[in-house]
Amino acid sequence: MPDPSNTEIAAALDELGDLYELDGAIIHRVVAYRNAAKAVRDASESISSLARQGRATELAGIGATIQEKVLALADTGEIPALGRLRAKFPPGLVAMTHLPGLGPKRARRLYDELGIDSLEALRSAGEQQRIRGLKGFGAKAEDAILAALTTFEADGPRRREVLSRALAVGERLVQALRAEPAAERVALAGSARRMTDSVKDLDIVATAHDPAALARAAAALTLVESAATPGENAVRLLTHSGLHVDLRIVEPDQFGDVLQHLTGSKQHNAALREYAVRRGLHISEYGVLDDATGETHRCATETEVYALLGMDYIEPELRENRGELEAATQGRLPDLVTVGDLKGDLHCHTAASDGTASVEQIALAARAAGYEYLAITDHSASMGFGAEVTDEQLRSQIELVRATQVEGLQLLIGSEVNILPDGSLDYPDELLAELDWVIAAVHTSFRMPAAMMTARIVRAIEHPYVDCIAHLSGRKIERRAPYEFDFEAVLEAAVRTGTMFEINSNPDRRDLNEVQARAAAAAGVPLVINCDAHRAAGFAVARYGVATARRAWLGPAQVANAESWARLSAHTKHGRAAGSRRTS
Repeated sequence: MPDPSNTEIAAALDELGDLYELDGAIIHRVVAYRNAAKAVRDASESISSLARQGRATELAGIGATIQEKVLALADTGEIPALGRLRAKFPPGLVAMTHLPGLGPKRARRLYDELGIDSLEALRSAGEQQRIRGLKGFGAKAEDAILAALTTFEADGPRRREVLSRALAVGERLVQALRAEPAAERVALAGSARRMTDSVKDLDIVATAHDPAALARAAAALTLVESAATPGENAVRLLTHSGLHVDLRIVEPDQFGDVLQHLTGSKQHNAALREYAVRRGLHISEYGVLDDATGETHRCATETEVYALLGMDYIEPELRENRGELEAATQGRLPDLVTVGDLKGDLHCHTAASDGTASVEQIALAARAAGYEYLAITDHSASMGFGAEVTDEQLRSQIELVRATQVEGLQLLIGSEVNILPDGSLDYPDELLAELDWVIAAVHTSFRMPAAMMTARIVRAIEHPYVDCIAHLSGRKIERRAPYEFDFEAVLEAAVRTGTMFEINSNPDRRDLNEVQARAAAAAGVPLVINCDAHRAAGFAVARYGVATARRAWLGPAQVANAESWARLSAHTKHGRAAGSRRTS
């Protein structure tokens, strides 16, 4: 019997977590299995092999108990605890937990109170409008469940991977291929190169002096779990993380054509083809055909491809058919923001709330990341997840931050204040006034009606000490849909009050999304790209917030923390209030 793949092990551990939650186990056990499943899914080598060497415990999130379960799965084809738990619940109930927005707790309620034990029974109950009468669900939740069922039935269970996890694999593959003796040029293509929120698979384009040898070498990489039979210039791979990868090996003078074609998007490429036809040209992965001469121009670089069409080079993040072709022909493409443009970060957490680092440790990490200033913004008193800072603790935190000196870094004291269901905040105004920066966010009661959620956020925006709204929509990519609210009304309130919006760089959030961020920038709302770091290594995610900003067409001038703190703070509510006091 072959050893189970990482994908199979992760699925078994995820199922264990779901079943333990259905069974009412303590949350720490549930979280342990989910963390272990994530560690397995993200691993770049065989977990079965590591477990047989007694080394699986070297991975964060995998302890001796999990390693024993992996060995049991490898040796017998099953995990005994999983078999016992499966016997307690109908198989369809576990399938229900995989629907976005449902989860084990809500699935268990549907099972206990309505007897719903399968996807079929769930659809029937939704169509009969039996779910909406259950406390905590309602008509909108019922509609959302039916929509999720329709999507699941259309797309099947194959998961999209959040970009950060896909890039962790894709960039290592590119690096490994570049090190192969047969390789010349190797580049990541596809939606991962456009830095979309999530991807289904990966595309890699290469040139080689021996294409067949490079294809064989790719199939033999330790990052690869299995591969199709390598061809003369291509091979399809499956990584240990479950990602499918298509490697195309092309002629050097065709590299730009294929890279542009496979980077996409479909909408961008379709618009490009239509534009080319109007100019008497035909563009494809094989080159640019001139109708008048019958000659096909092959391009070694993408810059040549766009130049043949009379365009400036278009950055991959912009290739979504959102006006980039017109801008490229008119010389109006934006100079996009980069990670190096960011001068500070205004959203991070320490061990005072749910972070893991001390004030000094996270400050030193921010300085190492190249920042000039950092705001410490631990969670406020009513977070409710075991991560809260009371009024007195915040006063102590103010004193600590004011007393902490880190050479080369301006340390600021702030708070990520919870927006309560009625839109009020959970610290008194006189305490908020003592801070340098207040960033407010919704953390609870996500299923409020849209009108109530809009009023809730607008009230927070109108607060005299709320400088910025964090992760405005509350989404978690591929895990939790945004809550419902009127973005236009919220945007109007931000413009009216001079409140900033955050682009949260956490790769599971990236919130605002690029469409909202572009609209906010066009309306004149300053945008702040924050890492929301909870540990010293947390500033590495800045690239994902910057990617969203680039996809939103933002340059440094539209990103508030691409400015010095002296200039940025003058435009905050705290800064305006201080200025008013000085002139009064």
